[in-house]
Amino acid sequence: MDTLQRNVHNSEIPVVCRACEARHGGLCGVLVPEQLAELNRHSARKKIDQGTELLGQGEQVPYYANILRGVVKLSKMMSDGRQQIVGLQFAPDFLGRPFIAESSMSAEAATDLEICSFPRRVIDRMVSSVPGMERKLHSQSLKELDEARDWMLTLGRKSAQEKVASFLYLIATHIDPEKTDKSCFDLPLSRADIADFLGLTIETVSRQMTKLRKDNIIQIENNRHITVPDMAALNFAAGND
Repeated sequence: MDTLQRNVHNSEIPVVCRACEARHGGLCGVLVPEQLAELNRHSARKKIDQGTELLGQGEQVPYYANILRGVVKLSKMMSDGRQQIVGLQFAPDFLGRPFIAESSMSAEAATDLEICSFPRRVIDRMVSSVPGMERKLHSQSLKELDEARDWMLTLGRKSAQEKVASFLYLIATHIDPEKTDKSCFDLPLSRADIADFLGLTIETVSRQMTKLRKDNIIQIENNRHITVPDMAALNFAAGND
């Protein structure tokens, strides 16, 4: 594509979409300018405070969303009130399941969040008419399935230190996809939530974080800011090849 063609192509894309990373890496990446313009007419960019519930388990789903910045915590609650964190979502993940009117889990902003939301009816209609969108959602579902299987291995077979190191490596490599340097990040979860996510006690999480710090695998500031001097060393501590 020459310069003139690129300029004409870009001029057809809604201004708000041109600099959006989710357009390239997320669901919108499969849409042509006309489809982006149609979706943009119904979209709304929102900033959401940490701790805000986006969807409640068992509630009707009014909208879907692209995650533009921040981390979403997915949880499931049992009938007796016990709750388990079952997943995390990062930019540019798609929040929601097309054609499913009721949410099977709750979604909460684990950090301050920015999303681009769309009415459910609009996405359901577009998925039916845009094959690339259906393939993209299918691809994300398979990716999440693979990640869930990897996490089952982490929870079922890894030691406490490997679990904590695996969590830190996950956050380092996913929390900010636009950032080239993955070695510095803030933890998106409290120690209690990390313990819940890993199936450990808060005390065990704290001990393992301290051990990783003493082994010079991580550095900790203000209890939440993590620096990883050597990502390969963290990956090795996580029990990965």
